[in-house]
Amino acid sequence: MRLFVAVDIDDDARRAIAALKARVVAACAVSRRACLKWVHPEHQHVTLVFLGEIAEGRVTPIVRGMSGGVSVRPFTLGLGGLVMFPARGTPRVLSLGVTGGEEALAAVHQRLAERLKGLGVVLDDRPFHPHLTLARWRDSGTDDRHCIATVGGVEAVARVRVESAALYESRLSPLGPTYRALARAQLGSE
Repeated sequence: MRLFVAVDIDDDARRAIAALKARVVAACAVSRRACLKWVHPEHQHVTLVFLGEIAEGRVTPIVRGMSGGVSVRPFTLGLGGLVMFPARGTPRVLSLGVTGGEEALAAVHQRLAERLKGLGVVLDDRPFHPHLTLARWRDSGTDDRHCIATVGGVEAVARVRVESAALYESRLSPLGPTYRALARAQLGSE
């Protein structure tokens, strides 16, 4: 099973992101055909830990481990600032950065990553760079940096109250991914 841990966003944040999407689409429509494949609103989240493929027999202890609390107080997460990955060369991913609550989010990430490692999950050692993926480029030969840079007012797009983190199963299909919550770790207790 393909698993990840994420912070969900609320409907107010989804509406704010939809308004931003409309501005990006309008700015880039002048130059060429639509080249961004947008993440469906119901799939938008901030990934904390990507577990990858986990054998089905190992999932139950992970679900139990992720059902406990996290000793980080609930906090408000700010989302804003358009970010393109990679920073150099042709971009592949358009995302929103984190503009508030970074320290608390990093603490939740660290505690959950340590918990998962304690359960025998091998995690990627790359540094944690929190973001919310908005879209992916359809064509790796297309670079819309210029038109995206013309979209103003993206410093503070949305604020989300974070009270839990969820363990999700991701099922991939030709129609796109589907996510199913398997467990939820509540903030404020352990």
